[in-house]
Amino acid sequence: MSVRSTTDTRVADALGWLERRGRKRVRDEMGPRYGIFVANALGVPIRDIQALAKQLGRDHELAEALWNAGVYEARLLTAYVDDPALVTAAQMDRWAKDFDNWGVVDTVCFSLWDRTPHAFAKVRAWATRKPEFEKRAAFALLACLALHDKATKDDAPYLDSLKLIERAAADDRNFVKKGVSWALRLVGRRSRGLHAASMALSKTLAESENATERWLGKEALKDLGKPALMKKFR
Repeated sequence: MSVRSTTDTRVADALGWLERRGRKRVRDEMGPRYGIFVANALGVPIRDIQALAKQLGRDHELAEALWNAGVYEARLLTAYVDDPALVTAAQMDRWAKDFDNWGVVDTVCFSLWDRTPHAFAKVRAWATRKPEFEKRAAFALLACLALHDKATKDDAPYLDSLKLIERAAADDRNFVKKGVSWALRLVGRRSRGLHAASMALSKTLAESENATERWLGKEALKDLGKPALMKKFR
């Protein structure tokens, strides 16, 4: 049996597994409750998707094929099946163009892309994109890097990222501004220097005449100004 036929069989088996566990209630709640509006969803809880991923193991070719199936849950599954070491920059760009909801954006960034060597480059490349979910991906990925990145000891890349946050701060689209807010708050939690720089930016934004910038600044100040954080970085 060829590798392709084996992959095709595994995709079919995975999709069948997901279909059998789809729930109408979960599917019906995705839009009204979570703001995830997609045409091709099965209604499978994330815990079941993660359980299937453990059965499948890491498989880069399988992840690509699952993504191309176009099913919401199959795309979530790729975040746990793909191998970060094999993810390419071109693949990230290709998948980003398919983004149509925050659920897939955040899951892929949180569980896969922030572990790739291309992560910072994609933050910079996507931060000025026009499509809402591609731009959200830049800041969701930055937030995930700020949370998970243990290899970068220097604050410099994150200090540079504050410039990207400042430039995007006036974008009032819901999923962009929430992504920018998430990034600002998590960058500010990485170190004393980044906390001070993020607080300074937040204060500037909070005093802006632009409503979205004010909202962003005030939300960040509430989070970064919590007593426990202030004590930690004092």
